[in-house]
Amino acid sequence: MNSSDSEMSDSDIELQNAFADGRLKPGLNVVAEAPKKFINNVVGLRQKLEDFKLNLKWIEMLDCVSQQAPLAPELAARILTEEQKRENEKKNNKKLPQFKPEDDPVLNDFKRETIFHRQAQSTVLEAFPRIKSLGIPTMRPDDYFAEMAKSDDQMQKIRTALMKKQAQQKQSERVKELRQQKKEGKRIQTEKKLQQLKERKEMLEEVKKVRKGVRKDLDFLNNKKKGPSKGTLEKRKLKDKKFGFGGKKRGLKTNTKDSSADFSLYKNNKQGKNKQQGKNKRLGKNRRKQSKK
Repeated sequence: MNSSDSEMSDSDIELQNAFADGRLKPGLNVVAEAPKKFINNVVGLRQKLEDFKLNLKWIEMLDCVSQQAPLAPELAARILTEEQKRENEKKNNKKLPQFKPEDDPVLNDFKRETIFHRQAQSTVLEAFPRIKSLGIPTMRPDDYFAEMAKSDDQMQKIRTALMKKQAQQKQSERVKELRQQKKEGKRIQTEKKLQQLKERKEMLEEVKKVRKGVRKDLDFLNNKKKGPSKGTLEKRKLKDKKFGFGGKKRGLKTNTKDSSADFSLYKNNKQGKNKQQGKNKRLGKNRRKQSKK
């Protein structure tokens, strides 16, 4: 016997003795199974396919096998831009993994979605004429009526809630606008007061110079203020239209020397009044009594 055969026999004797003593437990030794063999039964597979295949009309299935639609110019430009951008990032940052544009997973995702989109476009272009040739409408008619999933009462509640929410939003926006206007008004008022104080300070300084004899002319007193702005004039017109032009209100209807000496209007009114009385002249008491008898 060779040395290898003797070693194998010794190891077998040891295993037999260990098994007899109960030192070997199940699960420690795993028996390797041979890989399963699969039979590619093409004829059987095709037969099963024919058994459960449904022979329906195309309109029931709507299956289409089409090529990709032509790529739009803007999409082609976008893909090119993404590739250039990715290449620039790789050049600037060498720590990034280096991929070719066709192998880059970032660009592959965008291209894959673009392919799905183009596939859908070509399918629509192919299927719609085919459906129309069968005389099947593809658009919903104008007088189409469908029962709503929710009742009218529920929809009315939803409409009321939406209108209430919209009114609250408008009110909130209006309050914000008023607050902003108030802040703006305060700011303008503060700026105006500061401007007035500045002008007053400059005026006092000029007066001091005149008193000390540093300045002899009084030209600064003749500086006229600027006229009112356009907005101020518009506000003034609106207030005059609403409240009048101001001035004295009391005693406007009292007589003056000229109005007391003028009898033309009084005579005309008196003549017109006499004529009117002559037309509708009332009978005397005695004549009324006689007419009653």
